[in-house]
Amino acid sequence: MTARHTIRATGPGDLLGLVPSLLGFHPADSVVLLTVGDARQPFHARVDLPRDADEVDGLASYLTTVAERSGVRRVAIVLYTDDASAARAVVDALDIELLVADIDVVCVVRADGERCWVLDPVGETGGGGYDALSHPLMAEAVVEGTVVLSSRQELADSLVGNDPQEIEEVAKLVDARLARLEAGGDALGPAAGSHQVGAEEAWVAERVQRFVVDGERLTSDELGRLLAGMAFSVRIRDAAWGSMSREEAAQHVDLWRDVVRRTPTERRAAPAALLGFAAWLSGSGALAWCAVECAQEAEPGYSMAGLLAEVLTGALPPSAWEPLRPRDPRLPAG
Repeated sequence: MTARHTIRATGPGDLLGLVPSLLGFHPADSVVLLTVGDARQPFHARVDLPRDADEVDGLASYLTTVAERSGVRRVAIVLYTDDASAARAVVDALDIELLVADIDVVCVVRADGERCWVLDPVGETGGGGYDALSHPLMAEAVVEGTVVLSSRQELADSLVGNDPQEIEEVAKLVDARLARLEAGGDALGPAAGSHQVGAEEAWVAERVQRFVVDGERLTSDELGRLLAGMAFSVRIRDAAWGSMSREEAAQHVDLWRDVVRRTPTERRAAPAALLGFAAWLSGSGALAWCAVECAQEAEPGYSMAGLLAEVLTGALPPSAWEPLRPRDPRLPAG
């Protein structure tokens, strides 16, 4: 779910020019639901195009429930597929659910990458060509600095690093630092271990805030320290999480995307979950989901990733977030 913009389109062509900039990539085999006009919590959602009849009904019910909960009264629907029958099945199911919820559908468009059609209750009209890349709304997004990738897979691939030598070096730094942390706590007793955690919490909070202010990239040594600390104690991870705010979310996205790309696979759960949370706060739902998947691949069952998945599935708006205090009881255990 994305909750960053209100719709500025005046017709099917504008919708097709606008959607990629809202999502951050050009969708395929997708259903996109867009808020039109005012709403209590405007949002835009993309989901995979369902094929099974049971999945179609479930999708229609889910999207309608989210729209109702968000106070949305008018929507537009864009289906990206070359399968007209699959698109019609989704539209018919959505029409019923949205009608019952008293939500108006102002426009339904199907696009296959080259041509587009307007769907109405009895069929499709149009079939003319379109070019989202050259649309004025896309050009406006580029001027504003929006990066639009060719596909969701390319967005997911953007979290994969391209410097295996540095990743190997960071892995060694993490192992060495973690060994020192663990030895210090065991040798000097629980009080010493608590002191170590406190010192690392303070360092992480200060280093993250410094990045937010000046954008200075972490060195390999700093990255090793950060990852070791988060592996040593969840409190150290939470020192970074608790400082996030909606106003600074974009800077946190930049920080944690870079960290994830430079992190060994087995250590990715914590930084990927933090990236996902920052992406959600910034309104980048697609990136948030990619980060959740990255965290779960590294550590299935990682609780922060599970929490974020619930937030995204429920379309909870970023405005619901309040920065956490250190050791806030709302923080999960891992």
